[in-house]
Amino acid sequence: MTHTTLPRASYDRTGLTTGIVHFGVGGFHRAHQAMFVDKLLARGGAHEWAICGVGVLPGDRRMRDVLTAQDGQYTLSVVEPDGSWDTRVIGSIIEYLYAPDDPEAVLVKLADPATRIVSLTITEGGYGIDAVTGEFDASAPAVVAELAPNAVPATVFGLVVEGLARRRAAGIAPFTVMSCDNIEGNGHVAQRVFGTFARLRDPALGEWIEREVKFPNSMVDRITPVTPPEASGEVLRRTGITDEWPVVTESFSQWVLEDSFTLGRPPYEEAGVQMVRDVAPYELMKLRLLNASHQGVAYFGQLCGYRFVHEAAQDPLFDRFLMRYMDREATPTLRPIPGVDLDLYKRTTIERFANPAIGDTIARLCAESSDRIPKWVLPVIRERLAVDGEIACAAAIVASWARYAEGVDEQGEPIEVVDRLRDELMPLARRQRTEPAAFLTARTVFGDLIDEPRFVRAYLAALESLHTKGARATLTELVGKG
Repeated sequence: MTHTTLPRASYDRTGLTTGIVHFGVGGFHRAHQAMFVDKLLARGGAHEWAICGVGVLPGDRRMRDVLTAQDGQYTLSVVEPDGSWDTRVIGSIIEYLYAPDDPEAVLVKLADPATRIVSLTITEGGYGIDAVTGEFDASAPAVVAELAPNAVPATVFGLVVEGLARRRAAGIAPFTVMSCDNIEGNGHVAQRVFGTFARLRDPALGEWIEREVKFPNSMVDRITPVTPPEASGEVLRRTGITDEWPVVTESFSQWVLEDSFTLGRPPYEEAGVQMVRDVAPYELMKLRLLNASHQGVAYFGQLCGYRFVHEAAQDPLFDRFLMRYMDREATPTLRPIPGVDLDLYKRTTIERFANPAIGDTIARLCAESSDRIPKWVLPVIRERLAVDGEIACAAAIVASWARYAEGVDEQGEPIEVVDRLRDELMPLARRQRTEPAAFLTARTVFGDLIDEPRFVRAYLAALESLHTKGARATLTELVGKG
């Protein structure tokens, strides 16, 4: 049977009301947080916790158009390693607002007493954090513009803080701000940046936000690649459903969430969310094992000629390299993690990478490295340096990024470097043939690591090997040690 429009979700959506406003509706949000709420709705509960999506960036226009045309609904397809698909219609997003069209409509929604949670997937770079100071960058042009008198809010900072200001003025309790981005202590980071922005606008408002608003930490995990162009056709072929922007993901999903909310929350635990008092051990595990290992696959994979993650992860050389990194460098930096078998987690991580059905691209992992490497890999290096621990693999990951940032692969083909700091980093990378440590002089990324002799030696050894022997030989030497 062929549908000209998306079929309805499995539950009645007519009585649902918005309780969550979400900034950054992309593939991951639709495969993760929206899916968990959908599970609760399918069980017959959480009717007051449906989602209103909000877009603030020019690239969000298409999401506005697709979700508006499809009444907020879309298909989520879980693809197993054997190629089997399980597709369901997700109906938890019942509204979508595009802030550039009507910022006032977003502010009205934020000020509505029914809105009790504002959640975020705005990427690691969306928080305006200076990589060296770790503080909110108030000098960014968009921030300066929004702090001008009578400015119309246009960024997530301006919109959320103005929404909170209106609630404060009206005597309405503040919503919870729930970050779901891959940042260590994401709730603390969100509290710091929104609080700083608010204090710059109005010190009293900033103090009120710091005192009254809760920012729970969370750890989220589900590999969700950019939807490939052929996905719509594949969904149509398999299910008869027409969906202009489907989501394809893996079967694994995890959400560990600090149970700290201002105005209540959905019964997330009924959908499989782990509600805990302390997220930190779980997020460190994920950031330093899974996310950092993604960086280990990314640049070496590209240089070795791979274009899909599963191709590299199925290579025994990459398997050994990632396990060595996780076992000998990352794992010693972790805290005890209640209820987690770390050996199983690490092996499962590589199995997930090796799933050919996901079609995750090396290019996706290589994007925005200047936001990712400082959060996922450099902390491991710093902690291992402090205890005289092994750093060879982590230093090699950094060196592989530097080699990648030269913009040319080992076959002489151009590499499209996607990074907000590409104009700063690529010239440094291209100097390193004659000035080997040039890349490390980017203190906005590396801070004082260039002043750490042991790290610099390990980095330069890996970089020289990459230049003279190539990526595959460099990996072979690394996994052959010890």
